[in-house]
Amino acid sequence: MRRSWAALALVGLSVALVGCSDPDPEPESSAPLSSQDIVGEWVAPGSDPAVSLELASDGTVTGSDGCNQLNGTWELDEDDIDFSNLAATMMACEGVDTWLSGADSATLAGDELTVIGENDAVIGTLERS
Repeated sequence: MRRSWAALALVGLSVALVGCSDPDPEPESSAPLSSQDIVGEWVAPGSDPAVSLELASDGTVTGSDGCNQLNGTWELDEDDIDFSNLAATMMACEGVDTWLSGADSATLAGDELTVIGENDAVIGTLERS
């Protein structure tokens, strides 16, 4: 009987300790982005015609919005990727959503690049190729 009470006391103590743990622990701080995290080819999954960006280590960006060719520059600003001088050819392609040509910046989470346009609106996502 004494062992039963001792076991019950240990279970009660364990439950009490678990109940005292922090239910929302602070997330571990992640390392800041580096250009190595960003450099490479990024594509819109399932896009036809293909939508893609190639971010080069020299700070240039090239790609296609599915209709027009894009080029410009990019730079890392803390955890954001800022696009500058992004220019696109002006071909008219019926039925093609040329959303990528409106890119102002992007954020990176894992292997997903979230593309942001004017007024900080999310306009699409690209995945690492």
